[in-house]
Amino acid sequence: MELEDYKAITEGLLFAAGEEGITKKKLTNLLELDTKTFKSLMEEMMKDYQSKNRGLTIMDSQGTLHLTTKPEHASYYKRLLDSPGSTRLSQAALETLAIIAYQQPITRIEVDDLRGVKSDRAIQTLVNRSLIEEKGRKDAIGRPILYGTTKDFLIYFGLTSIEELPPLSELKQGEGEEDGEADLFFEKFNEDPFADD
Repeated sequence: MELEDYKAITEGLLFAAGEEGITKKKLTNLLELDTKTFKSLMEEMMKDYQSKNRGLTIMDSQGTLHLTTKPEHASYYKRLLDSPGSTRLSQAALETLAIIAYQQPITRIEVDDLRGVKSDRAIQTLVNRSLIEEKGRKDAIGRPILYGTTKDFLIYFGLTSIEELPPLSELKQGEGEEDGEADLFFEKFNEDPFADD
């Protein structure tokens, strides 16, 4: 396989890994490369990403590699996040928001377990929209972050307190409970506050 092929695969793997990133050791194993070849590959990629016409870069955080945006473009990303109603929330973000609203404080892993899929991006989106925030750390191994809803969440959905959420007792027990939570929650507030005007 050519070096360019390995570059493309590496870029895809880093993108797919999201904010968790991939350790150099794991990436070396996934690519089935020896250490010397992997080091050359990373040097080439780092050089490529330093170009001014690239919007992304590879960050090495204590041996874990992340595909990230360039810090010098931060003002543009802030504009995107600050623009009201610029995009709708995805179904994943809506489900995640409903789970956090009812189960708070809750960790990302607990949200993942309820949804059956990773929720990293959905949680990041909700944090960026100021709908959820860190509420401390769980007293468990690794001290994971606990998430809960914000005042902005209450304002967006016209609530004065979290107690005004529809009761979960109306839900059927069993499979699809987290989908039921999302449906019940957004049935009460059927207008998406993030819909384009």
